[in-house]
Amino acid sequence: MSEISHNVDKKLVLASGRAHPELAKEVAKALDTELLPLNAYDFANGEIYVRSDESVRGKDVFLIQSYPAPLNNWLMEQLIMIDSMKRASAQRITVVAPFYPYARQDKKGRGREPISARLVADLYKTAGADRVISCDLHTAQIQGFFDGPVDHLFAFPLLADYIRDLVGDDAITVVSPDTGRVRVAEQWAERLGGAPLAFVHKSRDLTVPNQAESKTVVGQVEGRTAILIDDMIDTGGTIAGAVRVLKEAGAKDVIIAATHAVFSDPAAQRLAECGAREVVVTNTLPIPEEKRFENLTVLSIAPLLARAISEVFTDGSVTNLFDGRA
Repeated sequence: MSEISHNVDKKLVLASGRAHPELAKEVAKALDTELLPLNAYDFANGEIYVRSDESVRGKDVFLIQSYPAPLNNWLMEQLIMIDSMKRASAQRITVVAPFYPYARQDKKGRGREPISARLVADLYKTAGADRVISCDLHTAQIQGFFDGPVDHLFAFPLLADYIRDLVGDDAITVVSPDTGRVRVAEQWAERLGGAPLAFVHKSRDLTVPNQAESKTVVGQVEGRTAILIDDMIDTGGTIAGAVRVLKEAGAKDVIIAATHAVFSDPAAQRLAECGAREVVVTNTLPIPEEKRFENLTVLSIAPLLARAISEVFTDGSVTNLFDGRA
């Protein structure tokens, strides 16, 4: 059976889009359930069709979808999944989007720009979603875009604990790739035993996507292992530039840690050749074999997603998963 009963009258159903089935299977295994059988396919002209093979009437439905390229296809599939569940009389529909689409477009940097992250939230709500679960949003303000509960999960405990075991007794400095993520860097530093902080000063041309220039590092990194953190790595240019700046500033080693491995070309090559000791990411997005390299480590986010889904289903506390800070 592809459902879990709770207090007899509540039933959880877990369903997945086609973007990252491996992650969905891991989450289902952690919840000790099976994925809802879905009939999903594309018409010849690109239209997407989704239908559940089992009844979801009156059930608590969690729809997992990741957003690798082509992102727009998978977003449309997610919206159609939501609509199909709504019309099938699901009691509650929760979008589980480990990587929130269009998260970088969360504000207007110049006139006449869209706020596409807000548009995505509106699309979820209009399609019929009641709740959203996501991990490491590009900015926390995105939670306010959705008119309903949003559970914002954090991967830094998973990443930080792995890195703490990796570096052992090495002197470390937590490095933010820019001033915007200093607050997150503070949480990392606390998790790593009060490590000092630094940040990389960079400039960005708002008219050119995926391009930023790392200029200098502010903070003490000489002779230390620098833990360079970010929420996502897209083309890898910014993070590779930051590694270069840290090495020039005297860092003994650089370890890169990021939640979302977007890895648009030529990210894999840049990361493999940038001089970092290790690149540690999670599997919120699928990473095909051709984009993997020797010093890449991929940690599974599935146990965290499963715990969050369980807490939501049983009316527990997602906040308690993060010591009251979520």
